[in-house]
Amino acid sequence: MSEQTVLITGTSSGIGLEIALGCARAGWRTVATMRDLGRAERLRAAADTAGVADLIDVRRLDVTDPDSVSACVDEVVDTYGRLDAVVNNAGAGHVGTLEVDSVDDVRAVIEVNFFGVLHVSRAALAHLRASRGRLITVSSVGGIVGQPFNEAYCAAKFAVEGYMESLAPLAATTGVRVTVVEPGAVASEFVSSIGIDPDAASDAAGVYGPALRAYLARTGQAFAAAQSSADAAAVVVATLMDPTPPVRVQTSDGARQFAAVKLADLDGAAVARLTGGWLA
Repeated sequence: MSEQTVLITGTSSGIGLEIALGCARAGWRTVATMRDLGRAERLRAAADTAGVADLIDVRRLDVTDPDSVSACVDEVVDTYGRLDAVVNNAGAGHVGTLEVDSVDDVRAVIEVNFFGVLHVSRAALAHLRASRGRLITVSSVGGIVGQPFNEAYCAAKFAVEGYMESLAPLAATTGVRVTVVEPGAVASEFVSSIGIDPDAASDAAGVYGPALRAYLARTGQAFAAAQSSADAAAVVVATLMDPTPPVRVQTSDGARQFAAVKLADLDGAAVARLTGGWLA
């Protein structure tokens, strides 16, 4: 197993950091990437504590920069001779709505959460074919269920889900397994990094201000009981090790129940009732 190499994006904190530790504990040579190497200390310290520092190779990769992606993937293959798995984890949250966001705001969200996945996957696929490897993408239940004030984020994740679900059977003909992993609420810096001031955001939302206040209150309660990053990451690592991985997997019972509402909702009424209740 120590000869197998996995590349993970977005490992400076949260689920990505825990995926890197979990892969290293499982014996994988783990290339942990992040846009800003100045944020690598937490991962390095955790790797030392876990006794897996010798299996974690921290490298810079900016998923929004195709040159950065290609350079990193090529360097990894040059160093280790192979690439057996990729975990697309890097992403960015966003709260807003159509009349408040600019089009550039929406583009920025989609650039990170969708096109970033495509850049990394495209650079890696030929190497994954050579190893008959795995392509795993951390999506979200927001890639299944559209959520108010998350239009841009959900649009990006819907795109990820559609792309990977479409790619999966084609990639399988060449020996590459494709999986999307769907966390629900996870206690990590992903949410705090959005950096919303509830009062200022509600004032800026104009006629949607009362609905945004209700949404933020409900979301705060949901994340107070959120799944830990380590538990969500354990599902990713288990999927990586599974000899017959699914195309889609959720990371918790809550995520499975939430996704099930949409997957059984042919006319959209159940989702509308569910998410509409968040705004009252």
